[in-house]
Amino acid sequence: MNDFVMVYVTTANKVEAEKIAHVLLNERLIACANIIGSVSSYFHWNGKVDSAEECLMVMKARADLFVTLESRIIALHSYDVPEILAVSIVDGSKGYFDWMSSALNR
Repeated sequence: MNDFVMVYVTTANKVEAEKIAHVLLNERLIACANIIGSVSSYFHWNGKVDSAEECLMVMKARADLFVTLESRIIALHSYDVPEILAVSIVDGSKGYFDWMSSALNR
């Protein structure tokens, strides 16, 4: 077991994803952000099925930082209701976890 999560966030475009990633990295709320180019998203919104081309961010953080991380993402994000999902990391390499620990706020 460990105390790390992967946080998934979709953004309107790569520029927004990069802006959010840089702020969160500078604040040491995330150890890493992967930005995946165009993804097609389909969802219910305002009573109808809608779609959008978005970017997907996959960020690695400690679980105890999630509340602060979520607040910062909401403040930086352009969406009224941004997708912010944290998934527990079940296992991984000790070296990577050690690096993540050193990269994050204490």
